[in-house]
Amino acid sequence: MNVEVEFPPNVLAADCPSRAVLKHLTSQWGVLVMFALQDGTLRFSALRRRVGGVSERMLAQTLQALEGDGLVLRVAHPVVPPHVEYSLTVLGAEAAELVGALGRWIEANLPQMQAARAVRG
Repeated sequence: MNVEVEFPPNVLAADCPSRAVLKHLTSQWGVLVMFALQDGTLRFSALRRRVGGVSERMLAQTLQALEGDGLVLRVAHPVVPPHVEYSLTVLGAEAAELVGALGRWIEANLPQMQAARAVRG
């Protein structure tokens, strides 16, 4: 008999599944995809243009991970050529607002952080 014991989520615990979600959401590309999708539904190519510097492969992997976590919705329309759209789920919109707040804080405080970097050399 295989009985799995559930423990309360604890992101600091090495074996907690919340770590995988945290990794997906707060990765460089995960955060930027969430920012980009806050403005609404985008097709893959439009999302890639919006998130400067991301490779096609990395964007596909990031979207797959965020979709797996229930944060991004992928809708494939049955047309030729394929038409796939990505948007935030309700849960994803909530997460995007939180990472968006962090992004806005970074942008607002970037001059002080750059000055601190310059002092350290």
